[in-house]
Amino acid sequence: MLNTAVLVESLLVFSVVLAVHAAVWDRFSWCAVALAVQAFYVQFKWDRLLQLGGAVFQFRGAANSGLLPASMVIPLLGVVMKERCRAAGIVYFERFGVVVASTGMLLALFLSILAVGITKPVPTNTCIVTGIAGSIIIYTMKHSLTVSEVIEVLEVLLIFVYLSMILLYLLPRCFTPGEALLVLGGVSFVLNQLIKRSLNVIEGRGDPIDFFLLVAVVGLVLLGLFFTVLFIFLDSGTWISSMFFHMMTAVLGLGVIMPWLYRLIQRNPLFWLLQFLFQTQTRLHLLVYWTFLAASACGVVFYQNAKRSSESKKHQASTITRKYFHFIVVATYVPGLIYDRQLLYVAAVLCLAVFIFLEYVRYFRIKPFGQTLRRLLSLFLDERDSGPLILTHIYLLLGMSLPVWLFPRSCAPKGTLPGAGALVPYSGVLAVGVGDTIASVFGSTMGEIKWPGTKKTFEGTMTAIFAQIIAVALILIFDSSVNLNSSYAWILASVSLVSLLEAYTTQIDNLLLPLYLQIMLMA
Repeated sequence: MLNTAVLVESLLVFSVVLAVHAAVWDRFSWCAVALAVQAFYVQFKWDRLLQLGGAVFQFRGAANSGLLPASMVIPLLGVVMKERCRAAGIVYFERFGVVVASTGMLLALFLSILAVGITKPVPTNTCIVTGIAGSIIIYTMKHSLTVSEVIEVLEVLLIFVYLSMILLYLLPRCFTPGEALLVLGGVSFVLNQLIKRSLNVIEGRGDPIDFFLLVAVVGLVLLGLFFTVLFIFLDSGTWISSMFFHMMTAVLGLGVIMPWLYRLIQRNPLFWLLQFLFQTQTRLHLLVYWTFLAASACGVVFYQNAKRSSESKKHQASTITRKYFHFIVVATYVPGLIYDRQLLYVAAVLCLAVFIFLEYVRYFRIKPFGQTLRRLLSLFLDERDSGPLILTHIYLLLGMSLPVWLFPRSCAPKGTLPGAGALVPYSGVLAVGVGDTIASVFGSTMGEIKWPGTKKTFEGTMTAIFAQIIAVALILIFDSSVNLNSSYAWILASVSLVSLLEAYTTQIDNLLLPLYLQIMLMA
């Protein structure tokens, strides 16, 4: 039987689904409701498999499967994107939203069928619910998608299946089933989009910064897969292997990634990037400011490690210490959102590339910095870093960046969406940078009343909601492009729901919360 925390988490997710359904009210929102019902049932089976050790792969412990909250993210993003682009009259991106929603539903159904298939004895009631929900979704897709769109959805599913088999085997205990669905589903969709746009580059669709994101993500994933397979046969900790690592990274970057990007943007990528970064005086000022913040973050890491050396080898960074990085990230993103969102978009992609590359160096123990990174970052580990990879800082960056990357710019001719949608790019700042940070700091220092079934406190959640409302007021003052059109009640409800979800979810909140807040603000 599900515990209290999982039941409340499920109730909160259902509240988001029903809110979106009420706002959109079309065939795809009905499909989202059906998907949520069957995901709730199947979540029982996944949790039972994890408890009994019957899952096919090794998933992250100390957490439930997270199937319901993860299953709804991609479908709901597609539904609200479709609705926003339909209202703006942008047919191409309206259809893109339909494809996103359909892809998310099919990936979630696949994961559900997998759980039902390996559960013994076969759960008859769950099979019936999954069959009904799957029939509704497939019937809707049959009458809503063109042949090319159906092929695109199936391509993403195929990539997802192969990526799941490879990465979940190579990286045990790094994800829960829900986190695997979100991360690997997103990577699969990005890879398929890159292949599609590379084949249709003559059409000239898309912004160069969008291509920059697609190529960076796919290039980093391929780089990791290549070296993971290679170092099965070689000792990665030797100088020869390390030299080979750096050499092959340069070869793959200059010989594959750069030409691929050149084909997409039809200009030299390095020259384009330099021209883009130093185009205006404002960008120069932002880059200098961000460099100072990056140096400050490195200073915190070195100081805390020096403190551990002088005090005790068992010293671990406290929750408040880890939240220093949240404050630094907020100080990084807010000026970018106010003054130059395109620069922030590209800078976030570059930062993601650096973070993942450094994680490769740490994971493979690449000389000369591999062991040093292992020692420095081990101080900041928590219970969520139970696998071979350290992903917490990457999830923080993704949580802040995804609302910026996923913002439908083409459906916002004036650069911003009407009403509460104007706050969409700030979803990461509000949910993670402000809400999660304040909840953690105040909850751990002053919280006394705990939410039933969790370690989170009532005081932490209430201060998080209050802090986010203050942050919205400050955004209204300093960002003249934001006009909420009296949608304050909806914003309060959205912030409250997401803050409660933070209190009850055992998934990676840095990744999940910004996406749910973005969905609510776009609905």
